[in-house]
Amino acid sequence: MITLNEVFVKYAILFFLWSEYLWELYLSIRQHKKGHATTEVPPELRNTMTKETFSKARLYMLAKSKFGMVKDTFSVIESTVIIYFGILPKIWDYAQSLNPYGGEVLTSCLWLFILTTILTIVDLPLTIYNTFVLEENFGFNKQTSGFFIWDKIKAYILSQVFTMMISSVIVVTIQSGGAYFFVWLWIVVCLICFIMYAIYPSFIAPLFDKYTPLPEGELRTQIESLASQLKFPLTQLYVVEGSKRSSHSNAYFYGLFNSKRIVLFDTLLAKDDGTGCKNDEILAVLSHELGHWHYNHIVKNFLALQINLFLLFAGFSYLFKYPAIYKAIGFYKSQPVLVGLYIVVQYVMLPYNACLSFLLTCLSRRFEFQADSFAIKLGKGSYLINALVQLNKDNLGFPIYDYLYSSWHHSHPPLLERIDVIKTALQKKD
Repeated sequence: MITLNEVFVKYAILFFLWSEYLWELYLSIRQHKKGHATTEVPPELRNTMTKETFSKARLYMLAKSKFGMVKDTFSVIESTVIIYFGILPKIWDYAQSLNPYGGEVLTSCLWLFILTTILTIVDLPLTIYNTFVLEENFGFNKQTSGFFIWDKIKAYILSQVFTMMISSVIVVTIQSGGAYFFVWLWIVVCLICFIMYAIYPSFIAPLFDKYTPLPEGELRTQIESLASQLKFPLTQLYVVEGSKRSSHSNAYFYGLFNSKRIVLFDTLLAKDDGTGCKNDEILAVLSHELGHWHYNHIVKNFLALQINLFLLFAGFSYLFKYPAIYKAIGFYKSQPVLVGLYIVVQYVMLPYNACLSFLLTCLSRRFEFQADSFAIKLGKGSYLINALVQLNKDNLGFPIYDYLYSSWHHSHPPLLERIDVIKTALQKKD
C-alpha cells in the first residue's frame, strides 16, 4: 500500500521536473519573441554583417529555438512516464532475470545498460532531425549517413564500456565505504575524472576525428612565438578535421602540467570563400584561450565541479536510505544504491542542480571577460573583435538576446556585450 510519504516524494519529483521545464519554456519563449521582433542588423554590426547574413542567423536561431522547445517537452514527458509508471523497477526486474550470477553490482550494470540503451533509441529521432534536417538546412551538417551511424556506434560502445566500469566501482565503493562512504566515493570519482581528462584528448578523441600537426608556415611560427612569449609549455600543435562533422568553428588547448597541446578546427582557418579567420585573428582567439591558462580557469572550474560532486554525494548519503524515495518510484522489495544515486542526483536534487548551473554560468562569464582582458593586454583587442564577429557570422550566431534568457543560459557573454567591453577597455588603454 502506498503511504503518504511515498506520494509526497513522487509528486515532489514531478513538481521539480515540471517547474524546471516551465521555467526553461518561459525563457525560450522570451528569446523566441525577441528573435521575431528583431529584424534589423544592430548598429554595431552594420559595417561587418550583411542583412542577408543577419536574416539567415535569425531564421537559424528561431529554428533552433522551436526545436529546443520540442526537445524539452519530449524530455519532460519522457521523465514523467519513467517516474509515474514505475519504468525503473521494471527494468531492474528484467536486469535481475538476465543476471546469471546474482549480486547487486552486475544487476546494476545491466540495469544501467538497458536504461541508457532505451533512452538512446528513444532520443535518436530527435538527434537525426537535428543533424540531417535543422543543421543541414542551414549548411552546417557535413556528415554522411554512414559517418553518422558509425560515429554513434563508436560513441555508444565507448560510453557503455566506461559506464559499466565506473558504475561497478561506484557500487562497490558505496557498499564497502562505511558511514563515510561519500568521502571515499568522492575521492574515487575525482580520480576517475582526472584520468578521463588525461586520456580523452590523446586516446578517445582521435577515434572520432582526425588530428594532424599544423603544417610549418607563418601561422605555426606565430603561435609558437606567442606560446614562448607567455612561457606556455606548448608541446604539440594540431588541426582537427572538424569539417567532416560540421562547419562550426572552435579552438582549444588541453594537457596536464608542462605538456600542453593546442588544437585548431580546420573550419577556423581562413578560406577562399571568406569564412574562417586570418592569422592575426586566430592569434587573438588563442590569446583569449591562453588567458584561461594564465588565470588558472581550467583548474578553478575543475575544483568547483569537484566541490559540487562532494556536496551531491553528501546529500545522497543523507537521502539514499530513505525508503520513501525508492517506493515512490516503485522499488518495494529492494533499495539498489545505483538506483538511489540516479534518482537523488537526477531528480531529487533538481533545484540544487539548477541553482548551481546558474552560478557556474555566472562564473564562466566572469572568466570569459578575464580572458578577453588578457588578450587586450597582449595587444590583440582589435583583432579579437574581428575574430568574434567573423566566428559569429560563420556560425550564424544571432547577436540579439533576451537579457533573462542570456543570463541563465550563456556561459559566454553575448557578442555585442563582449565587443562593448573590449572597445571600452581599448579606449581606456589609449
